[in-house]
Amino acid sequence: MKFEADLAVIGSGFGGSLTALVARRLGLSVVLLEKGEHPRFAIGESSSPLANILLEALADRYGLPRIRALSKYGTWRRSHPDVACGLKRGFTFYAHPPGLPFAADPERTDQMLVAASPRDEIADTHWYRPDFDHFLVREAEKAGAVYLDRTALAKVTPRGEGTRIEGERKGSRVDVRARLVVDASGPRGFLFRGLGLGERPFESLPPTDGLYTHFSGVRRMDALLSGIGEAPPYPTDDAALHHVFPEGWIWVLRFENGITSAGVAATERLSKELRFEEGDAAWRRLLDRLPTVHQQFEGATALLPFVHHRRLSFRAERAAGPGWTLLPSAAAFVDPLLSTGFPLTLLGIERLGRALEEDWGKERLDARLARDGDRTLFEADTAALLIAALYAAFDDFPLFAALSRLYFAAASYLEAARRLGRLHLAGSFLCADREDFGPELFGCCRAALSRPGAAAREALLERLARAIEPLDVAGLSRAERRNWFPVEAEDLLRGAGKLHATPEEVRSMLARSGFLASPGDDRASKIDSPGVIQLHQTPGTGV
Repeated sequence: MKFEADLAVIGSGFGGSLTALVARRLGLSVVLLEKGEHPRFAIGESSSPLANILLEALADRYGLPRIRALSKYGTWRRSHPDVACGLKRGFTFYAHPPGLPFAADPERTDQMLVAASPRDEIADTHWYRPDFDHFLVREAEKAGAVYLDRTALAKVTPRGEGTRIEGERKGSRVDVRARLVVDASGPRGFLFRGLGLGERPFESLPPTDGLYTHFSGVRRMDALLSGIGEAPPYPTDDAALHHVFPEGWIWVLRFENGITSAGVAATERLSKELRFEEGDAAWRRLLDRLPTVHQQFEGATALLPFVHHRRLSFRAERAAGPGWTLLPSAAAFVDPLLSTGFPLTLLGIERLGRALEEDWGKERLDARLARDGDRTLFEADTAALLIAALYAAFDDFPLFAALSRLYFAAASYLEAARRLGRLHLAGSFLCADREDFGPELFGCCRAALSRPGAAAREALLERLARAIEPLDVAGLSRAERRNWFPVEAEDLLRGAGKLHATPEEVRSMLARSGFLASPGDDRASKIDSPGVIQLHQTPGTGV
């Protein structure tokens, strides 16, 4: 089988299929190559407000209304009830000293809750990847992409007029010649191996391993903690739930089909101590150290064999070259912590789509893709430095919480800037290219990595509080909230100047985005007077 196409896209996960859809909407011919078949198990399942804003923007720009419906929980459930998802109202973090039950400190020094939406209708989602990826690849086929699954690729040859890819499918030879090859096959994927791109470890990030599967029968933490303390700003299990402990953390993501995704990312040292390669036995050894998490999984059943993923983190030395480019998901992977993978990949697709729109068929395309590749690696490096600092603070939860607010301040600022159409303010991921934030982001992370003593630690906590101030439009600096951040509209209104906007423009943005209540809807926000917006739970990281 021989094919000639404008684009060859390798890998039909969500990134590859979405890239194929964008290219087809631009009138380019596409061959989408996949070594496996759908539906299939895949890790990477939790979206974020920024990811959904980017998905919505791509859908609007390239005329993909069926994809746009997936950007909010309410429209997803109405438009695609056959595609399973989970409700994500925020980010929940609980700290667990080894061997001790979760304390639920009344002062909340062992927990952090960050709301991402005011109500279920416009909430974020967990993507059940067997359904989600299968849906997207079918959409790419309907749009005219040639889809070849069960294709084993063996050789790539860059040529002056394009790139040649050779392999085999069902016993027949496959020969694809494309003007541009886009690799969406994940870390250490096809082009990385075929072109010998080389790997460069992230600065300061410890080697980590993962162990994960899907479960049924996982208990809810809010049921286990029922009656302890005040009512939280959102149901704590309708979120990306993180259990944090020294040298690692556990994620728990619930889908509405009764399946729960759960796993652990931990330092290589802890992985070896617990013998992650033994799968279920290693998982049980870990739970034995965390009494409350053990209680949550008591009676749960693993639905698939455990996957032991060695060397979670990965960074290629290059992300683009003449006639080829790597999506961010193939150029680098840091860690599932903070759900950074989806927005990084979608930012890369956004850049690639603009490059194809503006420079397809022009000599300058390769240079533009090279610059975009450098941006991809810079953003991955930034995320990796922050996550390295968070790993160093797993045994000091107040410091961990303060460091994580660097992420939430930057993310909520980018979300608000994009919603307001202030794209000139929405620079690189985590705002690392801003003079009033980037240097402090890097400086605070490196200070945390130095394992500061008591005096230096207190100074670092004060520095972190100052660092987020230029971007804090979500009330993350309000100490009286004691690590629970429902976020109120008044914070956005007060921060309007930081967004180069007026309070009236912010108010209009809230209404357009669905954050203000419909008439008679008492679950969300309302305008009591032209200058006051009152919300029960209001947008912050979900703007």
